[in-house]
Amino acid sequence: MNSLDQLKQFSTVVADTGDFQQLARFTPQDATTNPSLVLKAVRLPAYRWLLEHVVACHPNEPTARIADRLLVAFGVEILKIVPGRVSTEVDARLSFDVDKSVARAHDLLALFDEAGVDRALVLIKLASTWEGIQAARRLAQEGIKTNLTLLFSLPQAVACADAKVQLISPFVGRIYDWHKKTSGSAWEETENSGANDPGVRSVVQIYNYYKQHDIRTEVMGASFRNVGQILALAGCDLLTISPDLLAELAASEMKVTRVLHGGATAPAMERLRLDEPGFKFALNADAMATEKLAEGIRQFVADALALAELIDRLKT
Repeated sequence: MNSLDQLKQFSTVVADTGDFQQLARFTPQDATTNPSLVLKAVRLPAYRWLLEHVVACHPNEPTARIADRLLVAFGVEILKIVPGRVSTEVDARLSFDVDKSVARAHDLLALFDEAGVDRALVLIKLASTWEGIQAARRLAQEGIKTNLTLLFSLPQAVACADAKVQLISPFVGRIYDWHKKTSGSAWEETENSGANDPGVRSVVQIYNYYKQHDIRTEVMGASFRNVGQILALAGCDLLTISPDLLAELAASEMKVTRVLHGGATAPAMERLRLDEPGFKFALNADAMATEKLAEGIRQFVADALALAELIDRLKT
């Protein structure tokens, strides 16, 4: 049995890609997308047709609306292949606006309704800002499931749990990147790999906190840089993995051992409650989380603008 199939015994495997043509190779349960992945896909000849089709069918609509239609079109195609859910992201420019984030989530779901997709198969992705989490809280109260992304710290995870979001995506690789860059020449790769990887440690802490306090929000490790980070989180609820790393796992016969077992053996952690000032203070105290959250939003905005530019070129 290859390493990917072994991993699937312990964690739900999710494909982290907009390249839906690759999905059938790895038989993931779910798939996640974001503006960066969709932008990368539509720049490939294999997916240009989908961009052109969406624009041609709605040439007089605002660019932002066409962009949402394109995200949904990718989601629809993905759901033809995966048996589970797809995550579709709210425009990152709304990351600090609760009302507009909720409205955009409703717009995306209406487009999925129009395409005949069951809402139970859609997770609305929002950035893990205070405002994004409050938008998720309101959506949860309506029965709408969300995936909180750009999550780098326990305070963000605590606030998401309190908001009763469906799923969180803590970013392993970007945490690793920050610590490696900050350490500079003092960084020792072997001392910061596997269970000692700072990104892995962050997800383990969040996972154990959730399990100890019987929090139902799902934990999905994300943003992996290497197979070692993935295997160090075997047993996490879900793991969203890029096609390159899925292929590496599928080609390997390395034995996979379950690492996470429900938090029972971890040191006890106090249940935290964070109001808005407490959340923002705790987030601000974590330089890595503050910097990577801001950087991630900026990058998603840049990619959303680049996608809008592609749409505008086709409209003219």
